[in-house]
Formats: sequence, structure tokens, C-alpha cells
Amino acid sequence: MEFHYPIGATPLDPDEAAGLVPAHISTQGDLNAWEQVNIAQGDRWAVRQKKRDLLDEGFIRDLHRKMFDKTWKWAGTFRKSNKNIGVDWTQIAVKLRNLLDNTQYQIENRVFDNDEIAVRFHHQLVWIHAFPNGNGRHARLTADLLAMRLSRPRLTWGRSEASIESVGELRNRYLTALRAADQGQPLDLIAFARS
Repeated sequence: MEFHYPIGATPLDPDEAAGLVPAHISTQGDLNAWEQVNIAQGDRWAVRQKKRDLLDEGFIRDLHRKMFDKTWKWAGTFRKSNKNIGVDWTQIAVKLRNLLDNTQYQIENRVFDNDEIAVRFHHQLVWIHAFPNGNGRHARLTADLLAMRLSRPRLTWGRSEASIESVGELRNRYLTALRAADQGQPLDLIAFARS
């Protein structure tokens, strides 16, 4: 199967692409539909994890695994190569640990309001890009869970419109807001997360 990536998506290398679990997938549409079912299962699992520490590497990995384990053999495993985005793959564990510790500090010291903490966490998790694929979807769900733990409603990520995964205006707004956050301007991403 040949993969067609939307603008801003991380391409898989041949070894990662070979990790596809279901044998019946033959089109990008089939893959998208299959992943969406898998992600929904991961979402249901995640909201039941009320006693788990969200700011723990084990939880971060487990959530990715639950979101993609029926789709990719490498689900929940940190990437082992550099991509068009993300930190050097050898620095993933260190950068993730720093993010988790910094976020805990922000929560304990009320550095930002709770929505901003969750969205900043999302931005940095996307920036690290810990996994071969699925990082944006994983980071959005993790930020949703964090917002809910901080007594806020789930973030909406422009859900009143089309899917953020499809090419179009919504995805462009999301990517533009991410790029602004990369430059130290998180306000558009915070607003988008609640749109």
C-alpha cells in the first residue's frame, strides 16, 4: 500500500510502514477509517484511567499504544529515526521527561490558567514528536485528558467544523497556530483549541 500524507503529516519510513497490522488495508481511506476506530477505542480506555498519572512516560506510551495497537506494530514505541519534525530521536526520552516535569511545575504553581497549561503541553508534545506517526492525534487526546483533570471541559480543536485530520481550512488553521506557538506565540493555538 502506498501512503499519501496530508500537508504537515509525518511520513513513515519503509520499516515503519511495514508495521501495519491489518492485512485488509489497501487504500489510504481504509487506513484512515481503521485508525479512527482504533483511536476511539484508545479514547474510551483513556477516560477510564482516573487513577493513572497523566504526566508519566508510561502513561504517554500506553495511551499511544491503546490508540494505535490495532493499526501499527510499533504503537507506543518511541521512534528510532529523525523525521521532518521533532527532536533528534536520541533525545526523545530526555525532552519528554523535561516536558512532564515542567508541566507538573506549571500545575502546582499555577503558572498559567488550566487551558493554557493543557495547550502548551500539547504543543510541546507535538514538537517532541515521540512516535513514528499519530503524534498530533495523541497530543490532542493527551491535552484533552489533562484539561479534564484540571477541571476544564475537553478541548474542542475546531470540532464544530470538519475533521482536523483532513486537508482543508481547519487543518491549515491548526498548523498555522502550531507554527506561531513554535515562535513563542501560543495565543492562536489556545484560541483554536477552544474553537
